[in-house]
Amino acid sequence: MLLKKFLPLFLLVVWSVAKAQPADVVREYINEYKELAMEEMKRTGVPASIKLAQGIHETMAGTSVLVLKSNNHFGIKCKSVWTGNKVYHDDDARGECFRSYTSPIDSYRDHSDFLKSGQRYSFLFEMDPADYKGWAYGLKKAGYATNIKYSQIIIKLIEDYNLQEYSLIAMGRIQQEGNIASSDKPKSILTSAAVNVPEEKAVSRPSYPRGQFMINNTRVVFATGGTALLTIAQEYDVPLSRLLEFNDLKSDVLGKDQLVYLQRKRKTGANEFHIVQPGETLYDVCQIEGLRLESLVEYNHLQAYDEPAVGEKLSLRSAAQSRPRVNDNAVK
Repeated sequence: MLLKKFLPLFLLVVWSVAKAQPADVVREYINEYKELAMEEMKRTGVPASIKLAQGIHETMAGTSVLVLKSNNHFGIKCKSVWTGNKVYHDDDARGECFRSYTSPIDSYRDHSDFLKSGQRYSFLFEMDPADYKGWAYGLKKAGYATNIKYSQIIIKLIEDYNLQEYSLIAMGRIQQEGNIASSDKPKSILTSAAVNVPEEKAVSRPSYPRGQFMINNTRVVFATGGTALLTIAQEYDVPLSRLLEFNDLKSDVLGKDQLVYLQRKRKTGANEFHIVQPGETLYDVCQIEGLRLESLVEYNHLQAYDEPAVGEKLSLRSAAQSRPRVNDNAVK
C-alpha cells in the first residue's frame, strides 16, 4: 500500500532527473558547438547565446533520439518548403516529419537561414543582438515552440552557462579567454587593456555581425572602406541623402571601415559614459555609441572639432560636471 502511494512521486522524480542534463554533458555540447554558433552569428546575426541554448534544449545537450538519427539540433520540422532528407519522430503528434541533415554544421546553418528568411521572425533582427531575453520571448511570440515556458527555459540556460559571453565575443565586445561554460569569464577589452597591455594597443576593433543589427535601438550596418553608400541605400531602401545625413557624411563613398546608420541616431546613449580610446575622434564615439554629434558636444561642453584626450570619460546621457581634457593640437 505504501509503495503504491509513493510510486507516482518516485516516477516523477526519475523522469525529472532523466530530463535534466548533467552540467558536464551540457558543457561538452557548448565546447563542441560554440565556435559554430559564433560563426553563424557573424554570418546572419542570430545571437550565439540563443543558438546554443536552443541547441542544448532541443537536443537534450546532444543526446536526444532526434539529433542522433538526423543531426537536427533545433527541432525544425519539414514544412512544405523542405526538399532535403527527412525523418519521422513523435513530437506534438505521432510520426511528425523533421528535417534531416548530413552534419551538425548543416543544421546550424539551416537554423540561421530559417530564422533570417522567415517573415514572422523578421522583427527579431531589429533587436540588439545582445538582448537575449528579447530574442527568447520573441521566438515564443513568433511561434517557434509550443511549450509555454520555452522563453524561460532558453533564458535560464543562457544565464546558467554564461552563453551571453559568446554573443559578446562574436560582436567584438569582449575577448575570449578560457572555458566560459566552466565559469572562467572572458575579460572585457577595456579591462584587459588597462591591466595587461600598453595604451597604444588598447583598442581592439570589434567584429560586427553581417547585415543589419541594432546599436542604441537604431538600425545599423557595418561596411568596409570604399563601399558606395548608394549600394547600402538601395539595399536597405533608405534615400541616399538621408543616409549621408544620418551619418554626418559628405562623400558618398566610405573612406574607411565604419558603421553606417540606417536611421537617425539617438539624442541619448544606451551607456552612461564612453572612455576615449587611442585614435578615437568625437565622430568615432558617436558612431560607436549610436549618438548624435550635437548631443555629445553639448553634454561634454565641447566643440565639434575638439579631440578628447585618451582615457577621458565622455558623458552620453546628460551634462557632464566638467569639460574633459582635449588635445592641444586639435585643428580649429
